[in-house]
Amino acid sequence: MKAQLTMKGNVARSVNPYGCRQEVLNEINYVKAQPKFEGAKKALIIGGSSSYGLSSRIACAFGSGADTICVSFERGPKEESNIGTAGWYNNIFFREFAEKEGLIAKNFVGDGFSLEMKENVIRYIKESFGGKIDLLVYSLASGKRVDKDGKTWFSSLNPIGQDVSGESINLETEEMYIQTVKAATPEEVEGTIKVMGGEDWEWWIELLREAGVLADNFKTVLYSYIGPKMTHAFYHDGALGKAKDQTEESAARITESLKSIHAKATIVVAKAVTTKASVVIPILPKYLIALYKIMEEEGTHETPVMHIYRTFRDMLYGNEPNYDEKGRLRPDSLEQNAETQRKVTELFNKITAENFKEDFTAYKLFKKEFLNLNGFEVEGNTIDEFPFEELLKLEP
Repeated sequence: MKAQLTMKGNVARSVNPYGCRQEVLNEINYVKAQPKFEGAKKALIIGGSSSYGLSSRIACAFGSGADTICVSFERGPKEESNIGTAGWYNNIFFREFAEKEGLIAKNFVGDGFSLEMKENVIRYIKESFGGKIDLLVYSLASGKRVDKDGKTWFSSLNPIGQDVSGESINLETEEMYIQTVKAATPEEVEGTIKVMGGEDWEWWIELLREAGVLADNFKTVLYSYIGPKMTHAFYHDGALGKAKDQTEESAARITESLKSIHAKATIVVAKAVTTKASVVIPILPKYLIALYKIMEEEGTHETPVMHIYRTFRDMLYGNEPNYDEKGRLRPDSLEQNAETQRKVTELFNKITAENFKEDFTAYKLFKKEFLNLNGFEVEGNTIDEFPFEELLKLEP
């Protein structure tokens, strides 16, 4: 069979498994080409199958020699018309490359929100992972969550208090259009905080602490995003932004609960990058094609793995931490630089439905990075055809 790209809006409905393999290898090779750093040795990544989670796993494994555990909800192949998700193959091929380096790379596939998954991971840490972890990365993004009481919550990408309209980009049709996003209801805001806030992060830490599997000087991080003022109406001041605000309260409680082992919970405010989540955030794609162009010209554009490797090496484990007044780590400072944002705003205002694909924007780069997420147009990949039966043999 041949891998063929199918899309619906800004969501890829198909995957090239061996393109994913090459993309994972490309990211690993990037990290291996950089200086090593003294970082985590036993890391648990919640949501480690793609985007920032996968980049965190790669940075830890190939930057500081860490054994890793990944928890993610992914689907494997069922039939030739449904060969699974990119994250399924990312997990498989990450394990392949890590084990070649003599590293442990354990994959748990299932609901990271559930008590059962938490108990399974804790059991594995105790029995097969050396008994302790020194890093937990919480990078779980989801549309819904069932909490510890069995109640189902749903997340929203809507603004608060007002409808918001702006220009966005449909990657399937390659058109720019006016998108209007309705104001979130109070129930949608509450649900978003429950799904995308820090409540489940706290529950993970609570159970790991009670089980005695957190090492002295343990670190845990959760990724957030603030962005410039032009994006605040539909992100930072919207339902998702409120969920991210709540994670700061969770970080403070986690740090307080772990004083005895000198541990710290940190919110990492990351820069805007191309992920499966970011491309469906209302109105954000137009900002991204302006931002990437300016940061490319300035020599500061980063993919997720480049950004996370720098964050871990220089800030989380290095001697160049950049904390703000709220104690958040700020590797997004390159994006938020005043002169950079002045240039981005100027370019943003020149972009129209007629010219957004021209070379004065970073549309081509943005779309390529999007396609790479599902294994398409990956530099170095030569395998686009494969027997379906071969995929069935791959185990995460």
